[in-house]
Order: sequence, then C-alpha cells, then structure tokens
Amino acid sequence: MLRRFKISPRRHPLNSPWRLSFRFLAPLPTDKHGRPGLQRVLIANRGEIACRVINTCRLLNIVSSPFTLTTDELIRLGSIDQAGGNLYLNAELVVKVALDAGADGIHPGYGYLSENADFATAVLAARIKFIGPSASTMSTLGDKRSAKAFLRENDPTVPLIPGFAGSSSNANVDMDKVAKQIGYPIMLKASAGGGGKRMRIVSNPEQLQSGLERAQPEAQRFFGSSDCILEKYIEAYKHIEIQIIGDSHGNVASLGERDCSVQRRHQKVIEETPSPWLTAEKRQEMSDVAVRIGQLLHYENAGTVEFVFDVATSNFYFLEVNTRLQVEHPITEEVTRLDIVSLQLYVAAGGNLLQLEPLQNIPQIDYAIECRLYAEDPGREFYPSHGLIRLWQPATFTPFANRTVRFETGIDTGSRISIYFDSMIAKIIVWEPNTALARATMRRVLAETACVGVATNHLFSQRPFSQCKTP
Repeated sequence: MLRRFKISPRRHPLNSPWRLSFRFLAPLPTDKHGRPGLQRVLIANRGEIACRVINTCRLLNIVSSPFTLTTDELIRLGSIDQAGGNLYLNAELVVKVALDAGADGIHPGYGYLSENADFATAVLAARIKFIGPSASTMSTLGDKRSAKAFLRENDPTVPLIPGFAGSSSNANVDMDKVAKQIGYPIMLKASAGGGGKRMRIVSNPEQLQSGLERAQPEAQRFFGSSDCILEKYIEAYKHIEIQIIGDSHGNVASLGERDCSVQRRHQKVIEETPSPWLTAEKRQEMSDVAVRIGQLLHYENAGTVEFVFDVATSNFYFLEVNTRLQVEHPITEEVTRLDIVSLQLYVAAGGNLLQLEPLQNIPQIDYAIECRLYAEDPGREFYPSHGLIRLWQPATFTPFANRTVRFETGIDTGSRISIYFDSMIAKIIVWEPNTALARATMRRVLAETACVGVATNHLFSQRPFSQCKTP
C-alpha cells in the first residue's frame, strides 16, 4: 500500500508563509455560489518547490496535498531504475492520488511531469484543473524544432538562431554540408531536450561526426528521441529569459527579464534581475517579442521565453519556451512584488488578468539575485554528494536580513540527501536597492550559511562575488 506523507515548509524565519505576505496575492475567483475556484491542490513534486507552493496555498486558504514519497518506499516499490525513473513520473498514479485526495487542481512544480502534454491531458480527463499551460501548447513547444517551425510559420519577425531546420536522423542529409553552411562553431543538442542537458559545442568538421555519434544515442536514452538540432554557437552571449503569464481570456503579460548567464555545464547557478546587459529599449523589445509569442500560442498560466543575447552585436535570438514555473522565479517576485504562484492558481481557476490592477503597471523595484545550492563537491569535479545533513543553518547575520534575504528549501538538520533526486537542495534569494549591495549581501549570506554532512557548492559560489564589499 502506498502511504502519502505530510510535509510542511521548514520553520526557519526566512522560509515561512509570512515571508510571502508583503507581495500581491491574486485572489481566487469564485463561482456563482461564492465558492473559490480551487479548494484542494495536489502538489505533484517534492523538495523546495513543494514547500514553495504550499506557502502560497496557505495564504489563499487552499488545502495542499503533497505527493511526497521517501526514497526507501521508491526502492521497495521497484520504482527507481538505472535511468532514474520513479513514481513522480507515473502520471496514472499521480492522477489517482489526486482523485483519492479530493483535489480539484494539480500543481506540477518543475521537472518530472510539469511539461508532459500527456499528463496534462490525463489530468483534465479526470476533471481536475492542471495548473499550467494547455497540452496542445506543451506539444508545440516541447520539441525545439517544432517550436521554431511554429514561429517561422506564424511570425517570421521573431529572431531565430541560424541553424538546421531538418532532422539529423535523416540519412539523406549531408550534415557536414549543413554545418559548413551554418558556420563553425555550432551547438549540437537534443531536439526534445531541455534544462541545459546533453549539449555539445562542435568547433570544427573533425568533431562533427563523433559529436553526432555520441549525442544521438544520449538523446534517445534521456529524451526518447535521437533527433538533434544544429545551431550557430554564439561565443560571447548572455542567457536572458522573460517571465510571462497568460490567462484563458487571451491576455498575456510580461513580468520582466532574468539574466541566467552564470552556468556550469549549461546548468544555471546564479540568476539576477534586471540584467546589467540590457538597455531599456532592448529590454522592452525582448518583452514585446515574448508577449507576442505567448499571444500566438494562446498561452495560459506561467511560462518563460528564453533568448540568447549576443554581446558583440546586441542582437537577441529565440531559444525556447519553458512551459512551467521556473526554478528562478523568486527573483522576479522580489522586484515586482507579485506572487507568481498565486497568479498560476488565479489563472487556473479561470481568472482574468485584466482584472488585477497590479498587473496593469508592473514596477521593477530594486535588484535581486539568486544562488542555487547543490549537494556536490567542487573539489571532486562537482561530483554529487549524498548522505545525512548533520547541520543546516541558513545565515541570519543581521536583524534586518529577513527583509532582504529569502531561503527556499525542503531540507533541514536531519534530512537525508539521496542519489536518486536532483542535487539542488536550496536557493538563496537576495534583493537590495542596487546591484553592488545585493551582490555583497549574497557573498556574506553564502559565507555564513552552514551545511554539515554533505559537500555543497555554497563556499565555491562566493567566487563570483569576491570583489564585492561586505555591508
């Protein structure tokens, strides 16, 4: 028998529901009988994102039912295999648990089933609201090639990275010729991939064939399709994304940009907003393109339109759309004073964004930065670390820290880090009136945060802030 465990956000003062209360909470729409559009939400996820959604549900008086399982249960049920699959990917089971719990909505968080069109379809078939975009939207955007084909057909003005629009699996295509037409260096990545995984830079013709021979089997194993795309690799670039939110009434709004350029192996580590690389005009131009893409798709709920920004030319190119809540959404919340999870719930319940006055004139206040903490050892080439956390103590170096510092985590002293799940264990978010002060505060928070028992990157992550003065 499958047991469901009750979890709740850690009781640290920097990770509690009242921390969200100063931001605008979108009120839930009600029906003609005065009943709220959502009353019980199953959270089909774990860790920090489950805690994050719980906090907003509490503030809106929504009952939350976390779908949380221990590693021991997963192993006993035979649900973890060598590919890392587990019950969080079992769509049929998640829907059954939601029905058993009496949930009228499912929030998928990020990862797992969050961008699975078949799962969204199954949720709606069970007469449960899926707190995310439509299945058809996810199908269009789930494959990078189909997403770009959609934009080419419906809005040729959207800037796309020069690349190959065909299939790398087509034996009749001369890939050497294609690569030369694009121009080296090129980026080779899985068409169905995401999250910065399984990407390769090919610098010359000699590397192309070996790159394809490695990339295609990996793409098949990890994403279910061996198809790869070839794109021009922009060497001096910044990774900029625009947060959008759409509703079922045809409205799409931009909540501003995030700069996610500090990465390791194409995995984001540090994010900031606003981006120091964008002028006001370029920022508006990118936001307009993102909103236009959302309108073309009749986009509903939260999404992120990602771009590559060429530092040398100040040109930007469409990369992809992430059809879910992003890991780094808190920094947007801090500079806009909007609770994005509440907007997701509002839209899923049928709300009209035009009726929310704070969205009609969104301010961008201060500067915010996020640093992801991973259970990995920088001294061993960032090898994943696991085991018992003997001490977890977030920094509280000043009585005013809780006004400008926010921790998002699902761990505490006594938690056990498993090899079967993502190595990200916490996020630190800092916001201050200016860039220099925020970066200096982040450096101090990282220095005074303690995690004993497993290796983490929190001391290593101080390096980008090493030139900042401590407040």
